[in-house]
Amino acid sequence: METFETKPKQWGSSLGVIIPKNIVEKQHLTTHKKIVVFVLNQTAMENVRKSFGTLKLKRNTQAILDQGDEETDES
Repeated sequence: METFETKPKQWGSSLGVIIPKNIVEKQHLTTHKKIVVFVLNQTAMENVRKSFGTLKLKRNTQAILDQGDEETDES
């Protein structure tokens, strides 16, 4: 799982987002591979932060997520 922040851009009558290259490469994404997108607006993110508070970890969140991804890949 990867997370990033971006602003949607107008594409015709739709909105689109650009997935950063490093995430595309790390997740081996292609135009034919389905992905799931979770959308949280700024208000929702603020509510999540308020609900859970600030957690102090010895490692940053991305390092923990990466370890989980590695363990999943090994299964």
